[in-house]
Amino acid sequence: MEVPFNPLDRQYFMFQKEYEEKALKVLRKGWYILGEEVEAFEEEFARYVGADYSIGVDNGLNALVLSFRALGIGPGDEVIVQANTFIATVMGITMNGATPVFVEPNEFHNLDSKKIEEKITGKTKAICVVHLYGQATNMDQILKLCEKYSLKLVEDCAQSHGARYKGQMAGSFGDLACFSFYPGKNLGCFGDGGAITTRHKELRDKLRMLRNYGSQVKYQNEEVGYNARLDELQAGLLRIKLSHLDDLTQERADLAQRYLEEMKNDKIELPKVDGDCSSVWHLFVVMTEDRDRLMSHYQKNGIKTLIHYPIPPHLSNAYKPLGYQEGDFPITESLAQKVLSIPLFNGMTKEEADHVIRVTNAYQ
Repeated sequence: MEVPFNPLDRQYFMFQKEYEEKALKVLRKGWYILGEEVEAFEEEFARYVGADYSIGVDNGLNALVLSFRALGIGPGDEVIVQANTFIATVMGITMNGATPVFVEPNEFHNLDSKKIEEKITGKTKAICVVHLYGQATNMDQILKLCEKYSLKLVEDCAQSHGARYKGQMAGSFGDLACFSFYPGKNLGCFGDGGAITTRHKELRDKLRMLRNYGSQVKYQNEEVGYNARLDELQAGLLRIKLSHLDDLTQERADLAQRYLEEMKNDKIELPKVDGDCSSVWHLFVVMTEDRDRLMSHYQKNGIKTLIHYPIPPHLSNAYKPLGYQEGDFPITESLAQKVLSIPLFNGMTKEEADHVIRVTNAYQ
């Protein structure tokens, strides 16, 4: 049996009629940038997250770039961020001229709040929390540190649409929270897309201006901005998927529960969820000492796997100028050698899940 990693057409066919009707409606209307669909999606998404405002943008990276820009974070400033994140998180910081200060993750692969305070200096302006793999971060200590040191809080929610900490949804804790709607995300569109949520009206207004060439009124440019707008077609299609997101999340949770209960192999470590946190299971990430051998085992049995992420940002060529070397963040570097994402996706059949469980348990 062949099991793909995340076949996106399965989600499309679930709601095909709704998607196609919405696409035709937008196409026939003849208004394709910053119109009624974007406004409606922004309202609906803010309501879903539990934020006051949402600003649609063109992708998750620009959501981060614009957020740090809107907060006035730039050259000479430092931002604390976990070391084992996807590199886009770090790029959002450095593309504004600020310096990332890396902190190791905890056993749940999220930012270890116990290791943050020692990294705070007079240059620290913000903490960037990444709700990695779909699991919300334990926020209590982080919020206390932000208050104690007057730091801004930015959430990277690119993988955590719908995840909660103590019942409160990721994306509603920070001054700003950044989302990606890349097609493979739990709330993915049919191209690139992103959004920023906030409870601050002044930041909403600033971000609306920045995403549109630095202009609130056409041809009146208040500052140098970006072309970073969410388009009408993607917004309309996102509205359809958002209306089904809770059901899609439950489907993933049910699959993850099967994996956690039925996978039994002492050579493979299964993911853990912090007690006060929930996961939307964007990825199901296992760990093993000999990853290449495990990947080969899955491949021989027709199962596609991926590595998220094989090279930590501090060891990437892009960030050689920061001067880090192997061994600087041993927990992060160890995870990069051990983590492996196995298939868990909406539309997965029982037979496919059975096969993944069976092959996992048969690994020796």
